[in-house]
Amino acid sequence: MTSDTLSVPEAGERIAAVFDAIQGSVIVRREFLETVLVGVLGRGHVLLEDVPGTGKTLTAQSVADALGLSFSRVQFTPDLLPSDITGTNVFNENDGSFEFRRGPIFANVVLADEINRAPPKTQAALLEAMAEGQVTVEGETYELPDPFFVIATQNPVESEGTFPLPEAQVDRFAVKNSMGYPDRDGEIELLRRRAGRAEQVPSVETVLEDGELAALQAVPESVHVDPDLLSYIADLCRATREDRRVEVGVSPRGTQRLFELARANAVLRGREFVTPDDIKTIARPALAHRLVLTPEAQVNDVSKAAVLEDVLADVPVPTVDRESSA
Repeated sequence: MTSDTLSVPEAGERIAAVFDAIQGSVIVRREFLETVLVGVLGRGHVLLEDVPGTGKTLTAQSVADALGLSFSRVQFTPDLLPSDITGTNVFNENDGSFEFRRGPIFANVVLADEINRAPPKTQAALLEAMAEGQVTVEGETYELPDPFFVIATQNPVESEGTFPLPEAQVDRFAVKNSMGYPDRDGEIELLRRRAGRAEQVPSVETVLEDGELAALQAVPESVHVDPDLLSYIADLCRATREDRRVEVGVSPRGTQRLFELARANAVLRGREFVTPDDIKTIARPALAHRLVLTPEAQVNDVSKAAVLEDVLADVPVPTVDRESSA
């Protein structure tokens, strides 16, 4: 299947099928899972933050299974070395040469589990991979599989034994979201599913065929964005740089990411055009983590999310004729 034969409504249906397959094994809020899939559809990396035991790891595994992609999991620990992620050269005694032994980074979907439990130097081993789709080991560059994306999980920075992610790496994540605890009905459903099976981990049906994800990821390129909405995206991001509580606002990379994710969000809903709601919905997980607050704001316990909510409330929303957008 190619992007030439895949329409926006068809892409929306395929993503909906992926969504249903994942929900068959993981109890999560719909809006949370939609954010993850928008990140994947927008060719971005995803950062999940929450306390242990909320299903972050199972969600990442389920996404890979439903997409039909190779999967690798790296458990980040304080003693993890960069070579444990990228791979290393190993001496071959038979011919006296060195050969490169690939690390777990060589997979379509890499789960960086509890990424902030490793020191910054090891966290940074992912940066080239996330930015360029390649890794360099001892001067040699190796291409990673295509598609390639990272789903990283982290515990709250306040948790014991965690290290803040470098700002450059945080900016490489297209979206960041928190799972939160399931509601009462969801937790009961979790117990009901657990009681009805013998194995601890449920299987997830593979929904996409080989090459189909690449076709899906190409579809947002055909989604129309009204010129007034381009201005709205730029105004939102520029407003974060002008807020007195913000030391470093959204970068131009973040502005482009918001544009790309808004188009992906439209595809997720089967639309061929972006609405202001697409932008406002995805702005929260796409922008908040990119902000660096001033020391004064941090001392006063100002949250990045609160700053972004103020920006969304202050920047005028354009009125767009949906029929002309379509």
